[in-house]
Amino acid sequence: MSISRRLFIVAGLGIGSGTGASAARLFAKSGYTVALLSRARNGSSETLNSLAEEINQAGGQAGAFSVESYDSGCIMSAFKDIHAAYPPGQYPLRAALWNAGQFLMKPFLETTDDELASLLDTNVRAPFAFSREAILRFKKNQQLDEQTGGNGTLIFTGATASMRGSKMTSAFSPAKSGLRALSQSLAKEFGPSNGIHVAHAVIDGRIIAGRASNVDEEPGLLPDSIAQSYLALTKQHKSAWTWELDLRPAEEQW
Repeated sequence: MSISRRLFIVAGLGIGSGTGASAARLFAKSGYTVALLSRARNGSSETLNSLAEEINQAGGQAGAFSVESYDSGCIMSAFKDIHAAYPPGQYPLRAALWNAGQFLMKPFLETTDDELASLLDTNVRAPFAFSREAILRFKKNQQLDEQTGGNGTLIFTGATASMRGSKMTSAFSPAKSGLRALSQSLAKEFGPSNGIHVAHAVIDGRIIAGRASNVDEEPGLLPDSIAQSYLALTKQHKSAWTWELDLRPAEEQW
C-alpha cells in the first residue's frame, strides 16, 4: 500500500493563535497530515474544530481529536482514535509536539497542594503518557525517513523555569524541570537504538499570540517563528541532532 502523507500530532492549541496552532498550520503547509489534540474546555473544542476546518479549506489535511483531560487514559483513547483515522501504514508518524502546559506564578506559602498536583499532572504526567504513545507509533514506521535517517521527531515546548527557579515559581519550576528531564531521558534512550529525535525547546520570553510579523511595539516571541524552528528540528539529519533549543527575542535579557 502506498504511503499517503507524513503525520504530525500536536497536543495543546490554546486559543488557536499560539504556538500549537502555528505549528499545525506550518506543518500542514509543509505536507504533513495534522492530528490536533486538545482539551475540551472553555470553548477549546470550537477552536479545535475551527482550526482543522481552516487547514482543510486551505488544501491541507487535518483532524480534530478532543479529550476531556490530559490524563493517561484520555491520551491513550485519543491515540486510538488517531490510529483509526490515520493508519500507520498510510500515515507514518514523523513528528509529534507536546505544547500543552499550565502556568502558575504565586508565592510559595499561597500555593496549594491541588495547584501543585495540577501543574505536575499537566507538565509531567500528561507528556509522559503522550510520549509513550508517540514513541510506540514511531516504532511502527516500516522505514527510516530518507532526509533525517531517523524514525521521527518528538518535541516539547518548555520554559525558562525549567532551567532556574524564581521567587514566584516554586511550583511551576519543578514541573517544567520535570518536563525537561523527561525529554533528556527519552533522547538518550530512544535516539541511538530507535532513531527517534527528541528535542526540548526553552522558550525564554513572552509569546505574542495572534500577531504575524511586527514586534517593534512590544518585543516577544512570535508563534509562527517558534513553529519555523520546530519544523527545522524535524529536518535535521541524525548525525547532528539538537536536543535543547533555546529561543528568545533579540531584546530579551538573559
